[in-house]
Amino acid sequence: MLQNKLSFNQSAVCLEIIGLPDYSNDEKNDQISIISKWKLMIIDKPLIEGNIDHLKYVMKAFYTYSNFLINEETPLYESKLIDIKAESQFFHNILLKSSKAEVKPLNIKIGNSVLSDVINCFDQFNYSDKVKKIDSNSTTFYTKKSNFKFINKDKLLNLFLPPIISLCSLFIISSTFLYFNNYFENKDEKAFLNYKHILDSANSRNTLV
Repeated sequence: MLQNKLSFNQSAVCLEIIGLPDYSNDEKNDQISIISKWKLMIIDKPLIEGNIDHLKYVMKAFYTYSNFLINEETPLYESKLIDIKAESQFFHNILLKSSKAEVKPLNIKIGNSVLSDVINCFDQFNYSDKVKKIDSNSTTFYTKKSNFKFINKDKLLNLFLPPIISLCSLFIISSTFLYFNNYFENKDEKAFLNYKHILDSANSRNTLV
């Protein structure tokens, strides 16, 4: 039986859901209520895929971790299938652990923009009317009102204020230097012209004598 495929895209990320409609509930042919497989594709990163149980773990991990960042709590999430922790203020390490012993864990590093793209794809999936929702009891949902702000206003001010002050100081010093330089150049030029005028006057008198 041919399965349906739905894609949710945001910039560098694509979430693909594969499955079948529940014909016993008279669902439409383009709907998915029985998810058999999913794929999370990130540009320049290894493919992440699994079954519906894996998707629950992954979504819960990303949503919970993102809420930690938004609420300025310790950015660390650990579970039996996925760990996410902050490498810095801008990058995050994701460790995906397979349920199969022979499969080695997969480590992926992403930036804030990709993390936001992943959350956006999960949001699209959650609000789509063509696919069955993940059990809300097993997933901590992301609140859109928070606008996914990784850096609050005070941190942003502390980050950009010193360079701005330095640039302003440099501009003031440079302007002052140019002003005095032009002032002394003009003064020297005037003195030279006066001196030349005096010499010309003296030469003119000597010529008349």
